[in-house]
Amino acid sequence: MTEELAFKSAQSLSRSFRSGELSPIEVVENLFSRIEMLEPILNAFCVLDRDAAMTAARASEKRWAMGRPLSPLDGIPVSVKDIILTKGWPTLRGSLTIDPDQAWDVDGPAVARLREAGAVIFGKTTTPEFASKPVTNSALTGITRNPWNPALTPGGSSGGAAAAVASGLGPLALATDAGGSIRIPASLCGVFGHKPSGGRVPMFPPTPYASLAGFGPITRTVGDAAMMLSVISRPDPRDFGSLPYDPVTYEVELERADLSTLRIAYSPTLGYANVDAEVEGVVRKAVGLLKDAGTRVDEIDKVMNSPIELLERLKRGFADYAFRHLGPEKLAMVDPQIAAEIEAARGADLAEHFDAEMERAELHRQMAEFHQTYDILLSPAISAQAFPAELDAPEGSGRYGWIPFTSPFNLTRQPAASIPCGFSATGMPIGMQIVGPQFADKTVLQAARLFEKILPWAEFRPGFGK
Repeated sequence: MTEELAFKSAQSLSRSFRSGELSPIEVVENLFSRIEMLEPILNAFCVLDRDAAMTAARASEKRWAMGRPLSPLDGIPVSVKDIILTKGWPTLRGSLTIDPDQAWDVDGPAVARLREAGAVIFGKTTTPEFASKPVTNSALTGITRNPWNPALTPGGSSGGAAAAVASGLGPLALATDAGGSIRIPASLCGVFGHKPSGGRVPMFPPTPYASLAGFGPITRTVGDAAMMLSVISRPDPRDFGSLPYDPVTYEVELERADLSTLRIAYSPTLGYANVDAEVEGVVRKAVGLLKDAGTRVDEIDKVMNSPIELLERLKRGFADYAFRHLGPEKLAMVDPQIAAEIEAARGADLAEHFDAEMERAELHRQMAEFHQTYDILLSPAISAQAFPAELDAPEGSGRYGWIPFTSPFNLTRQPAASIPCGFSATGMPIGMQIVGPQFADKTVLQAARLFEKILPWAEFRPGFGK
């Protein structure tokens, strides 16, 4: 088992497969050796299937040997968050309420596209129950831990995905984000996470939360995320709300941007957030690096009024519908905090829900107007530092008080990413959020790539596991 191989980017692996320097079989064998060493401590996976991975790797090796790979992702290991349908494996969504003994014979759209591209899908990553907490723990799978310090949380709800990628357990992870679930753990684990524009990546089955959610990549490099998005954004007829397919090869487009032409705004609070001073200081220093590189960045105090209460009203309507079939017996099996929220949502008022939708439309209008002036908005990704893994929030913070920056852009369906931008005094990663106009995924990825050149973060790795 070699660490250098574990931390190779997907793009580097693809080049090595093409040249014959490496084979997908070597990569998968190395991956499972590393999983055997780290997984008992990190607890990042709820399903692992070495046999299926090796079968896929052997088939990929033959295709590369014949010079007929299915795509640049052929043979690349990919994990899937356990709320996404994956054929042959149960999708339990972190919950004891779901019966594992049923037919699991359907791939969700993004998983189907990855299989068609030849990716090696090797396991499913942990999530809190119903992906509804910004940390990753559940009665079903236990506590997932941060590879930079296993005493601390990796965040959530895609905490297993981010912890796996950060520790070299696969270069690519398919995750979801309906309020920050990609960007929060990406920030806390020191990796790159991109929430695409609403509808960019087709989703199935339908869910009341679909208008908030996006399926996207968690990776160590921007290029890897772009390469993955090129595949998972391909069309699927099962999602009536998906965008018309745009055949962009995102990894090629990354280098076709001029940093000096971007109009960038930086807002340390968006106008309402309370931010840890060290977090804000690290992000501000990173923004300074952009300025030093010749980019104009305007600091904006207020971008919007707090939309958090709006989001909570909207979620009540969604939760009332989504969990209407959970009777007392099943509800007793649910995480007590989540169960309390479900019960509080029962009987949600229809007029109140549509009032929230109208306010949401107004927020979208405000942000569309904002982006007439600025191509990119920068902010901290979260407002707190990593905290003990056993907790659901930092001491003294409400359950959602430490994540004020991510959910506004689920409401507006804008593309947003978290990029590593520095470290706290205790050596924990801190992320900066990049937000673009609706549908401008390419712009967000280009901006992230430009920043990656200024501050290349992939060379930093957790000391844990060495």
